[in-house]
Amino acid sequence: MNRHFNIVIAGAGGIAQAVGLILAQWSKVSPTLYIGNRTLSKAEDMAQWIKNGSSRSCIIETFEMSEGINPGMEAVFKKGDILLDCLPGSLAPTMAKYARDYNMHYANLTEYVDETNQIMELARGADTGFVLQTGLAPGYINVLAHYLFQEFCNDFEVDTVERLKFRVGALTDHAIPPHFYGFTWSPVGVATEYIKDAVALRKYQKTILPSLSEQATLILDGITYEEDLTSGGVADLPDALAGRVGSLDYKTLRYPGHYDWVKDKIKGMENKENLIPWLQDQMEKVVPHTENDQVVLYASVESRDKTSVLRRREVSKRIFPQKVGTHRLRAIQITTAAPLLQSAQLLLESNIKGVVLQSQINPKVFLEGNYITAVYGNV
Repeated sequence: MNRHFNIVIAGAGGIAQAVGLILAQWSKVSPTLYIGNRTLSKAEDMAQWIKNGSSRSCIIETFEMSEGINPGMEAVFKKGDILLDCLPGSLAPTMAKYARDYNMHYANLTEYVDETNQIMELARGADTGFVLQTGLAPGYINVLAHYLFQEFCNDFEVDTVERLKFRVGALTDHAIPPHFYGFTWSPVGVATEYIKDAVALRKYQKTILPSLSEQATLILDGITYEEDLTSGGVADLPDALAGRVGSLDYKTLRYPGHYDWVKDKIKGMENKENLIPWLQDQMEKVVPHTENDQVVLYASVESRDKTSVLRRREVSKRIFPQKVGTHRLRAIQITTAAPLLQSAQLLLESNIKGVVLQSQINPKVFLEGNYITAVYGNV
């Protein structure tokens, strides 16, 4: 951040830790951080962890969060300039309402569609800005895809394109049978994106498709991955680009063999109403959590130029853990935290009011931001 702000961080998990540490270490002007969590000791541990890991001085206070508003929460919210929501997506509407009630800007990470729609409704006419779905996917990958689309149209003098693809995989360094996977982030998030429907564009129209229904192989930098439709990753691009893109979709990248294993598990599920918790339980029984991770991403736009030559623009990146201060942040932590913080800076240093979705962010400004380039490099 380029000047002092009071920044409220809701949550004390891995992403919240990364957000706090990056703010303390990389901000040009140190902010005051307020860390809130239902278990106060976790917030206090996170505050100490940030202080131990940062070489720069930063004022950090902690407070206890409860199901309803309490005096400590109210005191912090009255001082806050922005609320960075790092809590589970189911709590996002509640956090967004606090932001509106106490005149704070708001940014979150969740890919949950229903909760995003609720926030869009409650933030109408707000005096502060609400940037939603600001993490890795949805988040960075959508801004990157939109940037490629705009550049392609400008450079080749066309108004529509045939295909826009964007893919992300939060992966382990190694994968073993039978599942060929390791958890690097929330198990419930993984199960949810595998089960809930995906949104895409087909024949220029917004379409609902079953997740895990279009499995394919993709080779990036000589490494073979499998891709398939999953929910939540498209953000608002199907609405923004309907009529201008023939085929648009988000798919999650996995190592070969994983999707076949997941589909075999789903086939054995009898109670379809509880499929998400059931799949989460089945996966957690055998899939380990791992600290060694990497994030693989790919985006491409393909179409014919005005002379009918078929062209493609594409970007591929592999991002590994990175040291911030004296702490090593996992790839999923730093690639999720950086877009959230770039969005926060956008809110705090502008006059934005109401909801801002991924298609409404100026992609060039965002992708050249200081937090983004430090993690993702240049496009």
